[in-house]
Amino acid sequence: MFGDLFEEDYSSVSNDHYGKGKKLKTKALELPAPRGFTSLSGIRNQGGTCYLNSLLQTLHFTPEFREALFSLGPEELGSLEDKDKPDAKVRIIPLQLQRLFAQLLLLDQEAASTADLTDSFGWTSDEEMRQHDVQELNRILFSALETSLVGTSGHDLINRLYHGTIVNQIVCKECKNVSEKQEDFLDLTVAVRNVSGLGDALWDMYVEEEVFDSDNLYHCGTCDRLVKAAKSAKLRKLPPFLTFSLLRFNFDFVKCERYKETSCYTFPLRINLKPFCEQSELDDLEYMYDLFSVIIHKGGCYGGHYHVYIKDVDHLGNWQFQEDKSNPDVNLEDLRNEEELDDPLMILKAVLLQEESNLIPVDQLGQKLLKKIGISWNKKYRKQYGPLRKFLQLHSQIFLLSSDDSTVSLLKDCSLQAESDIRGNDQQLLKTLTSEPPGLNDRPFCPHWFDINDSRVQPIKEKDIEQQFQGKESAYMLFYRKSQLQRPPEARANPRYRVPCHLLNEMDAANIELHIKRAECDSTNNNFELHLHLSPHYHFFNGALHPVVSQTESMWDLTFDKRKTLGDLRQSIFQLLRKILHLPLPKRDGPDALPSLLLEFWEGDMVLSVAKFVPAGLHVYQTLDGDHLTLCEIEIADGEDIFVWNGVEVGGIQIPAGSDCEPLLLNVLHPATSNEEEECQQLIDSPHVFPSNAEIGSVFTAFAIPDGVILVNKTESVGEESWITIPKEDLKKTFREQGLRNGSSILIQDSNDGNSLLTKQGKWITSVNEIDWLQVKNLCQLDAEEEQVKISATLNTCLKVMLEKSGLSGDAWHLRKMDWCYEAGEALREEDAALKELMLCSGDTLLLIEGKLPPLGFLKVPIWWYQPRGPLHRWKSHQDQTDCTFSQGGVWRADSIQDAPSDAHTEVSLRYLGDVEISEDATLGELKSQAMTLPSFSEFSIPSPAFLRAWTVESKRPGRLLRAHYQQLREYKLGQRTEICLEPLQKEENLGPQHVLLRTQMRLPGKRAYALPVDLVWDTARGWTAGSLRHRVADFYSLPVEKIEIAKYLPEKFEWLPIPSWNQQITKRKKKKKQDNLQGAPYHLKDGDTIGIKNLLVEDDDDFSTVRDDIGREKQKEFALGKKKSQEALRVRSGDVPSGAETPARPRGPEASLSIHVGSFR
Repeated sequence: MFGDLFEEDYSSVSNDHYGKGKKLKTKALELPAPRGFTSLSGIRNQGGTCYLNSLLQTLHFTPEFREALFSLGPEELGSLEDKDKPDAKVRIIPLQLQRLFAQLLLLDQEAASTADLTDSFGWTSDEEMRQHDVQELNRILFSALETSLVGTSGHDLINRLYHGTIVNQIVCKECKNVSEKQEDFLDLTVAVRNVSGLGDALWDMYVEEEVFDSDNLYHCGTCDRLVKAAKSAKLRKLPPFLTFSLLRFNFDFVKCERYKETSCYTFPLRINLKPFCEQSELDDLEYMYDLFSVIIHKGGCYGGHYHVYIKDVDHLGNWQFQEDKSNPDVNLEDLRNEEELDDPLMILKAVLLQEESNLIPVDQLGQKLLKKIGISWNKKYRKQYGPLRKFLQLHSQIFLLSSDDSTVSLLKDCSLQAESDIRGNDQQLLKTLTSEPPGLNDRPFCPHWFDINDSRVQPIKEKDIEQQFQGKESAYMLFYRKSQLQRPPEARANPRYRVPCHLLNEMDAANIELHIKRAECDSTNNNFELHLHLSPHYHFFNGALHPVVSQTESMWDLTFDKRKTLGDLRQSIFQLLRKILHLPLPKRDGPDALPSLLLEFWEGDMVLSVAKFVPAGLHVYQTLDGDHLTLCEIEIADGEDIFVWNGVEVGGIQIPAGSDCEPLLLNVLHPATSNEEEECQQLIDSPHVFPSNAEIGSVFTAFAIPDGVILVNKTESVGEESWITIPKEDLKKTFREQGLRNGSSILIQDSNDGNSLLTKQGKWITSVNEIDWLQVKNLCQLDAEEEQVKISATLNTCLKVMLEKSGLSGDAWHLRKMDWCYEAGEALREEDAALKELMLCSGDTLLLIEGKLPPLGFLKVPIWWYQPRGPLHRWKSHQDQTDCTFSQGGVWRADSIQDAPSDAHTEVSLRYLGDVEISEDATLGELKSQAMTLPSFSEFSIPSPAFLRAWTVESKRPGRLLRAHYQQLREYKLGQRTEICLEPLQKEENLGPQHVLLRTQMRLPGKRAYALPVDLVWDTARGWTAGSLRHRVADFYSLPVEKIEIAKYLPEKFEWLPIPSWNQQITKRKKKKKQDNLQGAPYHLKDGDTIGIKNLLVEDDDDFSTVRDDIGREKQKEFALGKKKSQEALRVRSGDVPSGAETPARPRGPEASLSIHVGSFR
């Protein structure tokens, strides 16, 4: 019935899996991954079967259902080997379920496949790719099982575990005759809309009585006439397992579309059903149920995904979290308490301090973070702190990023501080680790929860269930089990319990086969190649290592198992050297004894270092330490170059090692040295090697130039080059800090040469970056030196350039950065700040906006005049006072509008007065006083600011009421875009935080209209209840509380929402008063809301609407219909002209019923 109402995203599924009725299975994994650290198995998604996977896991973790199915042997169900025989009656569905449950229990694989099970359902690939509703599947699967088990000892399996009954009763108020009707159920469907939780929904269904009276009388068979009666329902028989289906999907008849209820809907971990049962004489334990499964739907009503929270009743899984699993031993260096893990600064400092040079590529930093805390940056910190690279940039006072953001290190001061901080935390860490052992707290006594999401199984905490109360990802089905159901001790942590022998043998054989194949695969996959470079075959010159003879003769390839240790690698290299040197291997006195001849050959210890080929030659990086560590743990990669040496020198020359001194091969252009005076001096382009940590000024020393200017080539586009001058103060920076790489070009110009060498070559563009730098030539006749002046590109400079380019003048302009919605974002205020400080990059769009910004700490607030219609809101301008009379109390009254019927609840009149520039430290009263000085305000006669009420403007209507007269504007958190409207008052008011200001309108008898609105202040100190509001309204209008009806007006829907008298709904059989709160759904009452009042003494009907409401709703329907027609016309036009470049969106498929095909076994 739902078809593909809940479609999943098929973008990751190959089109080859689609077919029209044909069976096109995805190819099974030849070697499935073993189970994860939880020791539980997931189920692979076939494309759209997440709903099936969630329900199957729930049934699998229902031990009573699983064992009842296992109790049916081949003599009753038949054998899968005989399923193709024509005369054999093989009950395929229960057999495949048995086999699937056995795989989930015993087979060592990360996820089981449901392909054989869906085959038994008779599903094609179309049905496996289409997602259905899990509530519908629950009923259809139970029906298929009941049909499949007819004639076996398990024929009543479903009824025995899930069947319950409800009794509906109608009691005649006259003769007390009871009319009864009993209904069966396998699951209970409960409402979500306008209900706060499961308890309230059950109360409405099985405690509340529906009364038949007035125009809705009941025909009693005994009395043979229409009488008053009461209808109620009760639970008569409770099953061992109770399933609740939540009605989260509804239909909006106004918009003609489906929608999902995402409001908060609570449900308890344990529930007592005694108040809802017909028989309540038994002990309370008979009515107690525990939650053990929650199926969750994530997404909307036209697409989404299912997963399930499961309670491990039999303790089959390992609830230990992965980060604890990887470090079972308490280790102060690796384990941190939860508070420290939440601080990314502390974690990143600890990772960098473990590096010898405190320098590491940013990409490797993320990997080391994952290894240290067991969870990646994106999963742990990205949502709160953003990407890792951006986080490092924002904390430049701690981390030093290279110019190309590829490497990061700790600043020296911060590294010392971090070391002291970590030492200071060690004692606290020890206390935390010894008081809270990780992982298996109370494991034998308390079952734990897991999140099973298709193939992925993760442990969760019980409190995580509360996150599924509301939102787009929320609970959809709830499964409870009787608290009295106890599991036998032999079933605890025993996955083989009650599994039939033939399935045990099948799973054992499959596990043996899997282990053999994995061992073979591991042996093949874990071998990798290492390239060994022996130091006697190399010599050091021009900043790098080079082979003495040739590269081929200086390198040896070694195949090695990366699971072995570094010590094993050393021994293998010794054996390789013995073969190379043709030396016999002498006897060893112990495992650490080294061959004496090799010691003499190396003249010291053998050191293994990671080396890499760079353009300058072979460079040695970090030294490998820790002979007990495996090559995987020290992160040796396939094809790594290993340099074998004594760790100090090669050929008598000390070798610089590490990434900080990596040699750079640069192209240096320098003047040609000539004894003859040439009219046009030439440039020589020569390669030269410099250490990356050397100062740029060392170029002068290398080329014997006493002083000069250095320019760096910056390629703008193909065939075009530009040169940037390096200021003198930056000559002490290193090549790496300046952003130079291998192949970069630098130009040396002698400062004594007054002529530019760039223009004489004729092949370079001689532009210098005009925004960042200017080179100023000293044209005075004095012997002053030439200076380089740094001119930063500030926001103010950018503003002037944009005004000049636009041909505009004046200072009443400011800049805003375009956001990702292509709209003007927040104003850029710091005019003297550099563009880099404002995080402005190349390609950003700046908008030139008219209007001068207020100074920092000031607000520019637009002021509006708000004049609601009503007897208490008749302040008049000076021009209108001739038509008004002044009464006592300072109220201006106009005779022409007294007691006129009104629909003023739909009208909001705002008039712009002007802008006020005011400090954020000013009070609300000062804002009102400054607004009264606006020229437009002079038209109104307001005695003082105390006679003004302030609102924020939201969607062209008054929004939030600003109460405290002496509260600072900063505390209201108004923001730069907030607008304020002022409403006149007839007297001063002092509203407290517990007061709510409502607009009340009395309905005119005999007319579909209301009197003018009147302000009413409601004190909510005793609660936001309907009874409290009704008493306040009745007292305000001097009416009996039982003779009024009130309703809240919803202007966006042109509807009135009645606020009922909750006391009138309490019946004799009701044992609990329903708690109402008008702050919550569906009323969400707040300041400024309109409340309609109906006097039942003169009018007794249920209609609150007006003629204007009818017109408004009709216009809304016409608008929705016109929008729908325009969308359909657009789709038709786009379908008539197909585009070859664009792939049309896959249309939503027609609704199709879900079915499971079962043979006849009667």
